[in-house]
Amino acid sequence: MPRLALYALVVCALAVAAAVVSFVQGSFLGVVWVLLAGLSSNMAWYYVRRAKAEKAAAEA
Repeated sequence: MPRLALYALVVCALAVAAAVVSFVQGSFLGVVWVLLAGLSSNMAWYYVRRAKAEKAAAEA
């Protein structure tokens, strides 16, 4: 797994944890954390798919 994908997954996990904490405390700032989690999740999938495509292109 590419390093950038791992970083994005770490950010996603931290954003989910921050969202949970925010909602438990009664703050609607958790919505921002949920959006950040979605963005970082999409970034992780992008980097994984790009690495797979580059590997397939290099083998062909």
